[in-house]
Amino acid sequence: MTIHIKKKLNSIFFRDSQNLRKLLPSIGKNWTLIFLISMLVLFSIARKSFFDARTFTNILVSSVCALLLATGETPVVITGGIDLSIGFVRGLAAVLSALIMRDLYAAGYPPVVSILSGCSIGILVGLLPGLVNGILVAKLRVPPFIATLGMYGIANGVALKLCGGFPVTFLPPEVSKIGNGFIAYLLPGKSFTFFHKPSITEPLELRNLIGIIPYSVVIALVLTGIFGFILAKTKFGQHTYAIGGSADAATRAGINVPSHLIKTYMVSSFFASCSGVLSVLIFNIGSHTQFSSSYELFAIAAVVIGGASLMGGTGSVLGTIIGVLILSTLEIGFLMCGIMPFYRFIAVGCILILAVLIDQFFPELVHK
Repeated sequence: MTIHIKKKLNSIFFRDSQNLRKLLPSIGKNWTLIFLISMLVLFSIARKSFFDARTFTNILVSSVCALLLATGETPVVITGGIDLSIGFVRGLAAVLSALIMRDLYAAGYPPVVSILSGCSIGILVGLLPGLVNGILVAKLRVPPFIATLGMYGIANGVALKLCGGFPVTFLPPEVSKIGNGFIAYLLPGKSFTFFHKPSITEPLELRNLIGIIPYSVVIALVLTGIFGFILAKTKFGQHTYAIGGSADAATRAGINVPSHLIKTYMVSSFFASCSGVLSVLIFNIGSHTQFSSSYELFAIAAVVIGGASLMGGTGSVLGTIIGVLILSTLEIGFLMCGIMPFYRFIAVGCILILAVLIDQFFPELVHK
């Protein structure tokens, strides 16, 4: 009887251990998503008002600029490089686009022309730092850290010269309508409208008005989604991962490594410029210093937390999205729970170190 019980227990333990082995790769691969869900649950318990449509909208809106920066940083990190210039490239694009919007509008041009011209020129000029970074890294063999750190200073100086050290204001009124508009509006118990706010008769009703799906989030997700497809399903993505795995092997396989590296740094600069232009639309101001000094660090942190290795060869846009959401949820959650802001930086540092340690010691689980 005792032997029979022992055999039965052994079979149960063996079966459980087998199930655990099968489960571990799934947990390891999706640990960031599990971590994000756990954070949402914990903050919802700590603060009942956290689990609210308005809170989730705030998380999404606070994520969009960082998401674009991190999306552009992703292919650079996958190739084994790094782009430290994106924060002030973002600032340069913001200042330039805001100046053009303001001056054209002041000169009597229609708001649509002013805004489109500012956005287009801001993004196009923002490609130049990426081109220079790519040439320095790919053609002249300058280490990415040094090349992009130099561009960090250049972009900062040019933006400072353009704006004279002051934020660019007095933009067309339509700017904030685009950046802070929503696809739909809900006034609980009264109305649900698309593309315009419902008529509000009492001031207290304004507090209950809920915006659903901000335009800024749609813009960011469309750009991110398109690039996510390019990175996952096209030759550009295949070449990016190949170079990150081994640049020498990629060269032997017929990939033009220098040309591709230039493209990746231009992609990074493009998304940084888009982030700057979008920040103008959201905040109705063009500032070269607005979050620029820390945004590139949080963008890189989001990419690494999302599963990319600083050694190159791994990473994805989906992982980057989760990484950005983790950082934004942390920021909003700490704010709503009354936790001092400096603890956020400590928490981000701890999560970043945890992500690197998991990648270092359990690569077979994370990247399987």
